[in-house]
Amino acid sequence: MTTIALIPAYNEAESIGLTLTALAAQETPVDRIIVIANNCTDDTASVAASYGVEVIVMKDNPHMKAGALNYALKTMLPSLNETDRILVQDADSFLDPGFVTATMAALDRGYSAAGGNFRGRTGGGICGAFQRNEYHRYKRETAHKGGKVLCITGVGTMFTVSALRAVVRAIEDGGLPDSGGGYCYSYATLTEDNWMTMALRQLGHKVISPTDATMTTEVMLTWRELGKQRLRWKRGAIEDLLSFGVSRKTAGGWLRQLVGFIGVVCSIAYVGLLLAAPLMNGLHVRPFFLGITVLYAFERAFTIRGRGWRISMLSLTLVGEWMYDLFLQAVHVRALAGTALRTSTSW
Repeated sequence: MTTIALIPAYNEAESIGLTLTALAAQETPVDRIIVIANNCTDDTASVAASYGVEVIVMKDNPHMKAGALNYALKTMLPSLNETDRILVQDADSFLDPGFVTATMAALDRGYSAAGGNFRGRTGGGICGAFQRNEYHRYKRETAHKGGKVLCITGVGTMFTVSALRAVVRAIEDGGLPDSGGGYCYSYATLTEDNWMTMALRQLGHKVISPTDATMTTEVMLTWRELGKQRLRWKRGAIEDLLSFGVSRKTAGGWLRQLVGFIGVVCSIAYVGLLLAAPLMNGLHVRPFFLGITVLYAFERAFTIRGRGWRISMLSLTLVGEWMYDLFLQAVHVRALAGTALRTSTSW
């Protein structure tokens, strides 16, 4: 059995060395490491080559990450064995030493893809701090669900070759939604990792994010960058659901969209009532709603207690957490509007 790591990289000269060092330090080593220098204008390729790994240089690739992965997969998939494994990871992310061991064990248990749980790196001020809180809560939620997730992460996921070949065949014979000409990863989506997850589920494959498969990834350093990232994620998720349609296998995704929409409506109603109260009967404290607020505050603090008591106490104040939620909900509204109006989209 052979394990190959594919690392698409766009201008990652500063981080690719740390990424490769972390990969080389795995408890279970991989057999081949291939860095795909994708439309790079910096020294990513030469830095990667200095670590003794294989490097593919791509220029004028219009399909970015999906195009880089498809180029490599189209070259290697036909010659691999069904039992071989392929690790796909981002070039700005650092795997913890047990990542490969944990994901390989999941594949040995019958899963076709095993993704990781990620922590946010330092930086980004208050914007980065909220992202790190969000990622911590996501990891906690995933652990409570036994590793069940709606989307395997592009930050780092291990696949069986047999599962990826099944996706290729289904694209070729029309068993999956139009991939926009993509070989294995779709070009007709903003979120290629989400599309891949839905494709695997559509074909009857199981995916998981084991609790002990952990890694560190970057956070967006500014609110503008965060808004752009989350708009792509949210709109991509909506458009992928529309592409795959309504079925038992997409029910979880549709339910999450419904819950998100209800949350947006509730927030709009709450803010509207707060603003209108002084103009109506005045602002009055109601024990029922005060109790809900207190419970919410303790939930925010309790779910990130693993990040330290200081951060937990800051979350107890609610103001920053609530503003962050409102920011993400505003992005969600924009994603819904963009999908409905069919505005142009890009990375």
